[in-house]
Amino acid sequence: MSDCWDHLRRYTQARIALGHVGHAVPTGALLDFQLAHARARDAIHLPWDIARFADGVAGRGLSPIILSTRVVDRVQYLKRPDLGRQLDAASERLLRTSGGPEIDLALIFTNGLSSTAIETHGLLLLDALVRALAAEGLRIGPICLVANGRVGLSDPVGAALGAKIAVVVVGERPGLSAADSLGLYLTYRPGEGNTDAERNCISNVRPPVGLAYEIAAVKLAHLARQALRLNLSGVALKDDLPGHRLPSEPH
Repeated sequence: MSDCWDHLRRYTQARIALGHVGHAVPTGALLDFQLAHARARDAIHLPWDIARFADGVAGRGLSPIILSTRVVDRVQYLKRPDLGRQLDAASERLLRTSGGPEIDLALIFTNGLSSTAIETHGLLLLDALVRALAAEGLRIGPICLVANGRVGLSDPVGAALGAKIAVVVVGERPGLSAADSLGLYLTYRPGEGNTDAERNCISNVRPPVGLAYEIAAVKLAHLARQALRLNLSGVALKDDLPGHRLPSEPH
């Protein structure tokens, strides 16, 4: 017998209309919940193989720079979000001596709260970002790779590189329907004192069930171009990209 909620399951990963057996959910639904919980925990605690990621960046003809935050270990990262927003002294010195041509955009990758996300989608999203930013005529600097970083890390990295815009690609907090989601945060004029109100976010990048790499990249490149034109980002910068300029969703 069909349930009136059955057709809605096609449009959401939320746990709706699970049914019941007595006062409990069915065994299948319970096991699925426990598996999702385990995947979320694994996403947080899985170490990020940053050296292998750097090899992937270099293999694309780009220049990776491996940096570190002030976080000592993963436990401290979870307890001290402030330390994940700060570079350690050695990384600050490295960036100060990494002078090069003027760049429009600093691109930073960090595992954040989901190493699964950055391992699964990071390099493929990088490919799409490089294409989309080049199409907008935007110059990017070295690709900065930082384990155990938070969104606010884009400020010291972008400022040290003298970038007009900083973008951090970060593993988002895993939930019970998604453990591999990436978020992109854009900040115009990165530097001390910026708050999240000065940032634009593109979230849930995780094809095939989330946002496609190409769509996220085109949106990011458009926001970056608009930020440079209007000299602002955050709540004052709206995503006004016409739908016809977006690539088609893959099927």
